Amino acid sequence: MGLFSFLKNAGAKLMGRSAETNEAAVAASDAERAGNLRSIIASSGVGIENLDIELDDDKVTVYGQTASVDDKEKIVLVAGNVTGIATVDDRISVVAPVQSRFHEVKPGDSLSKISKEVYGDPMKYNAIFEANQPMLSHPDKIYPGQMLRIPNL
Repeated sequence: MGLFSFLKNAGAKLMGRSAETNEAAVAASDAERAGNLRSIIASSGVGIENLDIELDDDKVTVYGQTASVDDKEKIVLVAGNVTGIATVDDRISVVAPVQSRFHEVKPGDSLSKISKEVYGDPMKYNAIFEANQPMLSHPDKIYPGQMLRIPNL
């Protein structure tokens, strides 16, 4: 959670009003603008559940749950990079993802063979390699009996 600052007069002009609108119009249109911002976030393609937006003039408070910190940060940036938004109060929680699992290397195994078995795609072997660095210096240098971390994708 945190409060992030943005340049109020910079960003995409997606909210249908200029930053110089008078205070009465701002108060009257906060609900409409919150709905617009909710649509902008939903159409961004970033996954968030239970999205809720509160807008108070140039401050937006975003609630919801995401699967990763990356998604959480992207949503804060989507909300903040809109003209008229000066601060984003991040109230988004990250739902704990399923933990990685471990795999014992068997004779004849390769990272691509393990990747095909686990992910259904042998070309995703690099995810396993990266999850096991610096223990692994090269994707081809694994040995029977070695334990590897298999990350969730």
